[in-house]
Amino acid sequence: MEKFGKSQPVKRVEDVRFLTGQGRYVDDIAPEASLHGFVFRSPVAHGAITALDVSEARAAEGVHLVLTCADLEEAGLSIAMTASRIQNRDGSKGAKDVRPILAKDKLRFVGEPVAMIIADTLQQARDAAELITLDYDDLPAKLDLAPGGAAVHDVAPDNVVFDFGLGDEAATQAAFEAAAHVVSMDVEDNRIICNAMETRGCYAEMDAGRLHFAFNGQGVWGAKGELAKALDIPADQIRVTNPDVGGGFGMKAFMYPEYFCVAQAARTLGRPVRWMSERTEAMLTDNAGRDLTTRAELAFDADHKLTGYRLHTRANMGAYCSGFAQNIQTELFSKVLTGVYHIPAAYMRAEGFFTNTTQVDAYRGAGRPEAIYVLERVMDRAARELGLDPWELRQRNFIRPDQFPYTTPSGVTYDIGDFNAVLSHVGQKADRDGFAGRKAASEAAGKLRGQGLCYYIESILGDPSETSRVVFEEDGSVALYVGTQSNGQGHETVFAAYLADQTGIPMEAIHVVQGDSDAIPSGGGTGGSRSATVQSTATLKTVETMIAQFTPFLADIMGVEEDKVNFDHETFRAEGSNMTPTMLEVAELAREHGREDLLDTSETITLDSRSFPNGAHVAEVEIDPETGIVRVDRYEVVDDFGNLLNPMLVEGQIHGGVAQGIGQALTERVVFDEDGQLLTATFMDYAMPRADIMPMIGFATEPTASKYNPLGMKGCGEAGTVGALAAVSNAVQDALWARGVTQVDMPFTPEKVWRYLEDAPKAAE
Repeated sequence: MEKFGKSQPVKRVEDVRFLTGQGRYVDDIAPEASLHGFVFRSPVAHGAITALDVSEARAAEGVHLVLTCADLEEAGLSIAMTASRIQNRDGSKGAKDVRPILAKDKLRFVGEPVAMIIADTLQQARDAAELITLDYDDLPAKLDLAPGGAAVHDVAPDNVVFDFGLGDEAATQAAFEAAAHVVSMDVEDNRIICNAMETRGCYAEMDAGRLHFAFNGQGVWGAKGELAKALDIPADQIRVTNPDVGGGFGMKAFMYPEYFCVAQAARTLGRPVRWMSERTEAMLTDNAGRDLTTRAELAFDADHKLTGYRLHTRANMGAYCSGFAQNIQTELFSKVLTGVYHIPAAYMRAEGFFTNTTQVDAYRGAGRPEAIYVLERVMDRAARELGLDPWELRQRNFIRPDQFPYTTPSGVTYDIGDFNAVLSHVGQKADRDGFAGRKAASEAAGKLRGQGLCYYIESILGDPSETSRVVFEEDGSVALYVGTQSNGQGHETVFAAYLADQTGIPMEAIHVVQGDSDAIPSGGGTGGSRSATVQSTATLKTVETMIAQFTPFLADIMGVEEDKVNFDHETFRAEGSNMTPTMLEVAELAREHGREDLLDTSETITLDSRSFPNGAHVAEVEIDPETGIVRVDRYEVVDDFGNLLNPMLVEGQIHGGVAQGIGQALTERVVFDEDGQLLTATFMDYAMPRADIMPMIGFATEPTASKYNPLGMKGCGEAGTVGALAAVSNAVQDALWARGVTQVDMPFTPEKVWRYLEDAPKAAE
């Protein structure tokens, strides 16, 4: 069998459903008789609760239930949400804060859920919330990224969540002491809100004594386990389903307090209950992304070869660290710490701080974009200070093809890559030789032009295991059950096409079933660019098992030995027999002969290692110095994703990721006032990326097949964002450098860029 599909640009089959209003999103499919939930939230960033009275709300018209933390505890729920802890540099564990499902004793960020009201209508629930009395003593809001301030949690009196270290600190110090050149830079990575098109939502109902919980997340099995733990009921008494999802970006990979409340309300009332976040609620409460500052240092020898890399990151963790928040800015960051460069010694120190803001641990590629952004910004700075061409400096320090497999200072082993080939390709695509002419034309028009390069690498993450199940239905169709969850990536198309490639079953006869914990026993969900690689590997294994099971059955019918039967991706054949049945025809024969056992096959696989997609982004910007407006004029990407299943969908993923990266670079940022109130809580104040700031995005591939999975794939879902941040930032820096602006930080809003230029002469004096 071939180990990868035919790599055809098949159009997305699910788009017909979405574009004609036939999508099945969670708010569309909640039972009509559902009661409505509304969340009463904290109005302040920090306060000690002195009284909470919900009696009037409970007596309000249409209200069936009001839940507080005390009610959940009285009902026997485990109110502490799941969290992981990392190890500090001194061997201790990171702070073990408790995030209660509903606020208990203290209020820790604006929007923290305090109570949930369940009523006949949403308006009745909203009106009842106005009757709740919440008294509290104000406490100072902690917002800075430094030890000290009013303690957000008693377990961390200095507000330090963790103090993590990775690498060889002594060897790195020695490299810097012996260095011929040292370059340092402070890099800020602005906080952003994920803003999925579809806000978070869920419904729950009791079905034949079992809890059915439906939500728009990124997988069902993690949610099932957490619900079982919190509600203290057996997991087999819970079914979790996940319908169509309008964007996830990592933010929807986690469980949130509202989900547990809706599930408990449905159990208590014996009626279906639904809840949907409003947009401002989402901005207040969805896990945020980025928000860290880093001091980065590079050490070079006399030949401008890298000898050491040292960085000290300070990360805003928000008010809580539920889920795997502590891992995002430490272990995930470190996966690609030294990027694509041969750096003999490296050390990373990362400190996380509690603040009175929403938890921070999400967004497309979390951990890896931050790491690559820091490294590629300081590499660009190094080239300028050393008087080298930024492209040449990178080439001089690339890991060479003959060095693979290559183990980085953070202990990660890259399997394969040809970074020079990718860089050469993107140089041609970006017309690097023509840049000087374009720059001169911009200057003649009174504009500034800059070109920025970013060479990224990332690691696919998430669960390395996945399950695939193929069922031949009585109507002649085939159901492919998957453990991943599409949030808009086109999984229905990709997975059906791959099964069709491997079996010859017409793609139109295959329907993909996802997001149902009753359908297959396990699944890893979607996140970390894992889906296509891990799920397709599981499908490949399932197909191999199907063929192995069909072969002896067919041998008996054909009257030949088993070893004479073979499958050529479309039909079974055997020397000595004129039968050439297709996979569907064999399934029908099995049904006719009572072999139902051959019609339902599943396999679970586990990848031993993760693959490492990489690539180069080149951005060109033009800046109007009179207004500070930055326009991304040209953008080219060349990626090494290994083998591709559907190039068209891959290009779409890159376009979307680049758009998100440009959005963060040019327009997006979260702003709190000194009291912790969110000032960017609507789209009037939070500037989302718009079509008119997007360039045409060129895309090409320069593949080397991964050695870490049988398909040779590397993953692509987050690559656009990972590369875009530094490419655009370096382009802006390039444009402003000659005007005396030597430090720029995202987002490059017109006012900020204008002020950079206005202040430059003073800074240069």
